Amino acid sequence: MKWNKFRLQTTTEAEDIVSSMLADLGVEGVEIEDKIPLTEKEKEQMFVDILPVTGKDDGVAYISFYLEEGADKEGILAGVKQELDEMREFLDLGTCTIEESETEDVDWVNNWKKYFHQFYVDDILIIPSWEKVKPEDEGKMIIHIDPGTAFGTGMHETTQLCIRQLKKYVTAGSEILDVGCGSGILGMLALKFGAGHSVGTDLDPCAIEATHENMEGNGIQKEQYEVMIGNIIDDKAVQDKVGYEKYDIVVANILADVLVPLTPVVVHQMKPGAVYITSGIIDNKEETVKKAVKEAGLELLDVTYQGEWVCVTARKPQ
Repeated sequence: MKWNKFRLQTTTEAEDIVSSMLADLGVEGVEIEDKIPLTEKEKEQMFVDILPVTGKDDGVAYISFYLEEGADKEGILAGVKQELDEMREFLDLGTCTIEESETEDVDWVNNWKKYFHQFYVDDILIIPSWEKVKPEDEGKMIIHIDPGTAFGTGMHETTQLCIRQLKKYVTAGSEILDVGCGSGILGMLALKFGAGHSVGTDLDPCAIEATHENMEGNGIQKEQYEVMIGNIIDDKAVQDKVGYEKYDIVVANILADVLVPLTPVVVHQMKPGAVYITSGIIDNKEETVKKAVKEAGLELLDVTYQGEWVCVTARKPQ
């Protein structure tokens, strides 16, 4: 299906009220582009490898909306322009120019799959759920992964750094906590390395479905891997549910700016002697994370690198 796309230039001050106006006119969903910096709260909630660069707010915002082919675009645009004219009396709307273009319908949820193919991390084969294992790979360590709409294919350097450290430190029966578990890849690989039980936390509700589907694809039972949604940094209920002094290994592949407040909290979930594996650290944040680790009373074990990314591994004193 083809869609008509309309990109309206306005101001950051007006973007919310213009978006609301479009919704009142029957426009379902908009895209907003601006350079408003993320708040500290928003940064804390982004358990991703690297934050988007927004630059400095220049006061300009672009609001895009789509109309199906055959929709009464003239009538809707007339309504939009009338509403904008009325708003100008009390709000700076900027230029209010509207660019029109045409775009094809795209399956955004599944379109990325054509770029994700099986690959190795050292001797571990990571293969998407829609591809078959080659005969020559039978018998090797294999993890079937389909991240769905949650983060984590294993392709990113930060994930690979964590995989290698898990392989190094997991022992038979280890209890694992993965903070920001995404698709569940690290918790599942820990189980394949011999861990006895994994717990994952994430802020994204999609993580539960994604992890459960991947567990099924890898023959992992629900009693082996528990996933919960919530922010362990400041949510006492999540901290209590995760448990205290329970884990032999805690892994956190998230932003350095999240690792700093996380570290002094998560040490309480770690057993004496437990290992703390952190990544998602761009190279210029290495010292920041090492400082947070030391200030939390942990002993630095390893610092490993891949490309511009860093993995800091530490141990809680006995």
